[in-house]
Amino acid sequence: MEILEIIGELFSDEISIAVSNGGEYVYYRPSKRIDLKISPGDPVKEGSIAHKAFMTNQKVSEFIDRNVFGVPYHGMAVPFHENGQVAGCVLAIFPTYTDGKSVITLKTNDGWKPIPFHDVYYLEVKERKTHVYAKAMCGTHKNTLQEFEYNLPRDVFIRCHRSYIVNVHYIKEIFPDTHSTFLLEMVNGDSIPVSQSYSSHFRKMLGF
Repeated sequence: MEILEIIGELFSDEISIAVSNGGEYVYYRPSKRIDLKISPGDPVKEGSIAHKAFMTNQKVSEFIDRNVFGVPYHGMAVPFHENGQVAGCVLAIFPTYTDGKSVITLKTNDGWKPIPFHDVYYLEVKERKTHVYAKAMCGTHKNTLQEFEYNLPRDVFIRCHRSYIVNVHYIKEIFPDTHSTFLLEMVNGDSIPVSQSYSSHFRKMLGF
C-alpha cells in the first residue's frame, strides 16, 4: 500500500482516496474536508460510486446523496483490472461545494430577502415547502432539503432528520430522547428532533 500513500500525497488534502477490491474497501485515506468514515474491510455499499464503477466496468463521476454514507459528496471511481477482469476501483472523494454562494434568498410576503448562512438557525420541510428560520426572520425557499444539503457548508449544517437541517452553531443543548434519538434545544427556544437514522452520523460529526 506504500504506492497508494505516495499517490495520496499528489492529491489535495481536500480529497479523500479509497481503493476497493469489488466487495470491500482495502485502503482509505480521509481528507480534512470530507470523511466517509470508511475502514479497510468495510463492505462496498450498493449505490456508492465504487459499486457502480465495479458493476459497470466504467468510470463513474457523480453526486451521491447522504443515504449511502450519511454525508453528501461528489466522487469519481475508476475500475482497474487483473488478468483481463475488473478487480476493483480507485476512488477520489470530493467535498460538496457552495458554488461561491454565502446567502439563502428567502421568499417573504413582500418579496425576497438574502440571509447570510451564518444567520440561519435551521431549515424545516413542512406542508411541501422548505421553511428557513434565521435570526431576523423566517421565510420559504424553493429548494429541497437534499439540495440544501448539497450546497450548504457541511462543517456547519447537519441533516438530523428527514425534515430538518440544523446550524450546529445555534444548538444550545442536546438531550437524549428515546433509544438512539435526541432532542436539540436551539438558541431561539425551538426543539428539533434527531431521528434514529441520522443519529449515528450526527454524533460522529459533533464528536460525542
